[in-house]
Amino acid sequence: MPAADPDRIIKCVKLGKELPGLKTPPFPTDFGKYLFENVSHEAWQMWLGESIRFINTYRVDLSSREGADFMIKQLKVWLGIEEGEMAQTAWSPAAEDREEGD
Repeated sequence: MPAADPDRIIKCVKLGKELPGLKTPPFPTDFGKYLFENVSHEAWQMWLGESIRFINTYRVDLSSREGADFMIKQLKVWLGIEEGEMAQTAWSPAAEDREEGD
């Protein structure tokens, strides 16, 4: 799990503010490089918490291409860099949490 790099500040695509970035890219791919350059450590930690819902609901095998592709799609939608709807999970935020984020 990439650590924060307090000396590297980036404009976070998810949170919309200047924050410490990741110390290393989370994946050895072009998308991993994009995340490194555009997603803060704080937002990445939020995603790791969110991702558990998808893994548990859909029993995602992260070692399979299908599982990895599914999670990358969810991550892109969650970050707002790709159009689409998040897959439904067994848990959803309380109504007041959804209203605050809208």
